[in-house]
Amino acid sequence: MHEKNLYEYAVIRVVPKVEREEFLNVGIVLFCKKAKFIKVLHSFNVEKALLFSAETDVEQIQMNLLAFEKVAHGTKDGGPIALMDVPSRFRWLTALRSSVIQTSRPHPGLCDDLENTTQRLFEEFVL
Repeated sequence: MHEKNLYEYAVIRVVPKVEREEFLNVGIVLFCKKAKFIKVLHSFNVEKALLFSAETDVEQIQMNLLAFEKVAHGTKDGGPIALMDVPSRFRWLTALRSSVIQTSRPHPGLCDDLENTTQRLFEEFVL
């Protein structure tokens, strides 16, 4: 019998005006320690974000989401955090912060296929 993967995921949110605490779900970060797996999927709906605040800095948010993805995937141009091990990168990405890019608290789950689960959660919470 195939052993299931224990994973954690968090929803990536854009908070256009931090003081208002309103957010738009824009992505998923999923992590599995045993499989040394981490994946980010994101889709930023500019029109929706501008409904929250006409002053939303769309270009900066897009750059921040790209940096978030680089850290998660450990790319060489992702900075010093991207060079850390997978669990440390996930913990850093999901740390509580008061900024325009935030995440939900991490949630656990079990699955057979990490890629498909990431896609399913992305479709459920973002699309």
